[in-house]
Amino acid sequence: MTRRQIRVLGAAVLVSALMTACSAEDAEGPGPGASTTTRSAPAAAFGEPETFSDGLDAPWSIAFHGRIPLVSERDSARILEVDGSGSVREVGAIDGVSPRGEGGLLGIAVHENDLYVYFTADGENRIERYGITGDPGALALGPAETILDGLLSANYHNGGRIAFGPDGMLYATVGDAGGRDRAQDLDSLSGKILHMTPDGDVPQDNPFPNSLVYSYGHRNSQGIAWTEDGTMYASEFGQDTWDELNEIEAGGNYGWPEVEGIAGEGGFIDPLQQWSPDDASPSGIVIHDGTIYIANLRGERLRAVPLTDPATADEQFVDTYGRLRDVAIAPDGSLWILTNNTDGRGDPNPGDDQIIRVPLR
Repeated sequence: MTRRQIRVLGAAVLVSALMTACSAEDAEGPGPGASTTTRSAPAAAFGEPETFSDGLDAPWSIAFHGRIPLVSERDSARILEVDGSGSVREVGAIDGVSPRGEGGLLGIAVHENDLYVYFTADGENRIERYGITGDPGALALGPAETILDGLLSANYHNGGRIAFGPDGMLYATVGDAGGRDRAQDLDSLSGKILHMTPDGDVPQDNPFPNSLVYSYGHRNSQGIAWTEDGTMYASEFGQDTWDELNEIEAGGNYGWPEVEGIAGEGGFIDPLQQWSPDDASPSGIVIHDGTIYIANLRGERLRAVPLTDPATADEQFVDTYGRLRDVAIAPDGSLWILTNNTDGRGDPNPGDDQIIRVPLR
């Protein structure tokens, strides 16, 4: 039985739960109809996918320390090292993680010899830095350094993706933590994409003086990536109408909660694409060789958007691996996809969760 058939059989049982989940990570209300994406020819040629690693527990993010893959697990608070055969070992557990709802150990990023982590603690979200020590197969973490704390947290809309941009600065997506009006409040860091130095300070070129805010009007972004020319893109969860792919501009206002999706209203930047949450719930993204790859949770698919025509897309692995949380390019040029079926919302198959390795031709 396919995952789609399982969901159809269970629809009657789920109706009452879906009616109350519009504020959740995967907006479960009825969509507004078909997504506006125009299907195109495949954006990339995929080789045969393989399960590279399995048995992961609610994994959230992939980052590479040189050629060594590191993975975060949301609820266990573990950082895992993956070897060349797909076996995993614990590098360390992040102290102070308080997993609840969508919160826990979320995004990770590597900069030089440091690991940066974004996580939900008791009453806040924070970013910490750890030195990476040891050799492959025996990596360890040094003591914690706080980079940024005091970010508002909730059971949902914690954002949580972090990455270093081509300018060498750290970017972080911060959700509205359930307070939708915060996204338009420039005195709040909620509902924003933040831009900071590796030490957490405000860069001189930030769009708002003495503020970490880079862009605002975001509900819950969970994917950020850049092209070779430095153009930034972000994926974003809508409520129960439209999920989004945005091109990010410094100082830009992306509309939430005043607008959702393509609105054509002055003062707000419209997304490049919008999709019904049925087809999307977009989380991690990566850009490679002129294509944006987007991991989708509720939509259970990988979306490939060609930068030559960013209003179009091709869909791969629909209902094949279940919920997809993150996607990354490995040092060998293959595409790594992180499933997310053990987070309490999916239908785990034997072996879940997994890293799926896909050669790109």
